[in-house]
Amino acid sequence: MRYEPQKAAPPSRKKPVYPVSDRLRAYLRNYGREINLPVEYQDLLHFTYARPLINQAGEETAWEQVSYDMREWEFLKEGLLKVYAILKTEGDYSFAANLNVERIDFCSFGNSQPFRIRIINVNNGNYDHFYIKKADANRVFGLEWDHLLSTSRVTFFTYHQTLIEEHIAGIPGDIFIRDYLNSPDTNKVRLLKTFVKFNESCFIRLLGDMRSYNFVVDITPDIEGTQYNIRAIDFDQQCYEGRMRLYMPQFAKENYPVVREVVKHLDSESIKQYQAEERSRMAYRIATERYRVRELMDTMLPEELSTPEKIEQLKFELGNHYHNFRFIKARTMGKILKIHLKQMLMPSMQSVLKMAKRKNAL
Repeated sequence: MRYEPQKAAPPSRKKPVYPVSDRLRAYLRNYGREINLPVEYQDLLHFTYARPLINQAGEETAWEQVSYDMREWEFLKEGLLKVYAILKTEGDYSFAANLNVERIDFCSFGNSQPFRIRIINVNNGNYDHFYIKKADANRVFGLEWDHLLSTSRVTFFTYHQTLIEEHIAGIPGDIFIRDYLNSPDTNKVRLLKTFVKFNESCFIRLLGDMRSYNFVVDITPDIEGTQYNIRAIDFDQQCYEGRMRLYMPQFAKENYPVVREVVKHLDSESIKQYQAEERSRMAYRIATERYRVRELMDTMLPEELSTPEKIEQLKFELGNHYHNFRFIKARTMGKILKIHLKQMLMPSMQSVLKMAKRKNAL
């Protein structure tokens, strides 16, 4: 895919929530993702007051800090500490005396209308966050694909129609572009290489709407410079949109400053190399997790994850893009993704299998 900033249609403004089906729930239960939780999403909706959350610069954010009456708060506090223990210590509640729920924030603008829970260690003031959201099927599939195919693992659990997620650390992409992209301390080539790989990964697994505020940049000091890792934090648009370009972060106008730097600093052969490296890495991940990947794909094939109009649009755009008319026969987003993974990764998969056979023969 050529790196040329072009105008792309914006993602859907409001995506419907697709519930977690019994089929998907069975998969989640089989892999320890579906567990009993002491607090559900609807319990957090009983707040009595909300006020805008102000950031360190004194500006209003998209979040509101919510308050509850005392009896409701005591119930939520105990339950949320148990949820945090489930996320961090496999349910070991013995450390609860060291922890407190400092704040609960609510964002009404997101598709999943999340609550952000701030947990603080009362002994040293260190804090952490986790999220409680509506359990949207697209998001659950996106999280699971990210766990299986990305360079980082992600912890999340479901219970009925509630989803809890750990906080994914990093600098929000929009802030990174504003404050760090042109900093003299930023190793642009390494950063841009990571963006090319991230763009390739999102397109391969059809994860859409990766505008700058939907991913974070993790900066790691290294013995010879700095390493960068770009991680998605919003998975609502997994296999939902109908426009092919919405699955490529390079076409989001919010990401234009990064794309401009890619064009400026990376030649076409380097871009092709980084794309090939990402396809090879994902092929290895699929080979390593092949049984779980196959089960996840089988679970996804019949699921309702988008509208018929978007399914029709995406399969025709991909079919024309690759001149592969197997896409035209697809009836679900899951089937489109299955064909797309084969289209993008089959050459790399064949190389991985050949290498495995050679190793076994030694």
